[in-house]
Amino acid sequence: MANVSIVMGSDSDMPVMAQAAEVLDKLGVEFEMTVISAHREPDIFFEYAKTAEARGIKVIIAGAGKAAHLPGMCAALFPMPVIGIPMKTSDLGGVDSLYSIVQMPSGIPVATVAINGGTNAGILAAKILAAGDAELLARLKDYSENLKNDVVKKAEKLEKIGYREYLSQMK
Repeated sequence: MANVSIVMGSDSDMPVMAQAAEVLDKLGVEFEMTVISAHREPDIFFEYAKTAEARGIKVIIAGAGKAAHLPGMCAALFPMPVIGIPMKTSDLGGVDSLYSIVQMPSGIPVATVAINGGTNAGILAAKILAAGDAELLARLKDYSENLKNDVVKKAEKLEKIGYREYLSQMK
């Protein structure tokens, strides 16, 4: 049964939302994913958000651009955590989306990650779930340790071959 629901207002958001899915997959967290519009199909959206808890969803990750109402509307209807991902837009570079998601009224919080921050949204959802799941917490600790080890390896390589060679290998 899915514990996380990943929703987006448009399939153009899929590359960013897929980042959340990939990290949840890597951590062994089950999820569902769909495209749903709070504006274009409000009746379907309301049904989705109101039934999420009954479907076993514990966290919603919602990505949206421009006016970015999807995460806030999810938070208004779903009683558990909602993580908003502001999408980069061509008009204002995603700052419009960021402001829309982060400026929720008192009582309707949306945890907000960086513009196009799909990976961090997935990790945050897993961390929320790990508060009550020791096995998931252990997998998150391993994930963090692997990140640390990757940085250490890169630093050792840089120190060994020098920045010019390192840069040439990056290209």
